[in-house]
Amino acid sequence: MATVEVKDMKGKKVATAELADAIFGIAPNTHVVHLVVRSQMAARRSGTHDTKTRGRVSGGGAKPFRQKGTGRARAGTIRAPQWRGGGVVFGPHPRSYAFKVPNKVIKLAMRSVLSAKASEGVLHVIDSFDMEAPSTKAAAALLAALGIAGRVTVVVSNDDTNALKSLRNLAKVRVITASESNTYDLVDNTALVFTKPALEFLEGVLS
Repeated sequence: MATVEVKDMKGKKVATAELADAIFGIAPNTHVVHLVVRSQMAARRSGTHDTKTRGRVSGGGAKPFRQKGTGRARAGTIRAPQWRGGGVVFGPHPRSYAFKVPNKVIKLAMRSVLSAKASEGVLHVIDSFDMEAPSTKAAAALLAALGIAGRVTVVVSNDDTNALKSLRNLAKVRVITASESNTYDLVDNTALVFTKPALEFLEGVLS
């Protein structure tokens, strides 16, 4: 069973936490991770694109010219698709791009991401955000003490309001609660930081 250092707000080691092999020690399934991330991104698409068919374009009620004798192809409306300003054939219409992925596949993807982060050494655990009031300065100092740079995802307890308010103003830092954890937010970063209660909560969900 792998272990990870638990650090305090100053970046000093205060304890050691054991990581369950079933969650943090599996061989990452990259195909499943790709599938789940694609599902999440597809669900975020608005799908509001729309084009007008020939029946929805205004005008064109009169026949543009007589049927015979002009030498031209017969035409019944200037709003036909081959005319300039006419309708669009097979154009996009409002739709949902979302597709479902089984819950067991979603959990496997999250376990794969956590295992990969643990093996790469970019998984960090802190004891707690010991703050009496929100402080962006203190949150930035913590990340600096941990030696973290680049895009960071921080997972905190569901009721840790001070940490949420402190971290949300930092550039390149995404902060989420433990119950909001998802594959995309866990994988799209260069470092992943958990508070110990948040890590225990996620282990309980994925075990």
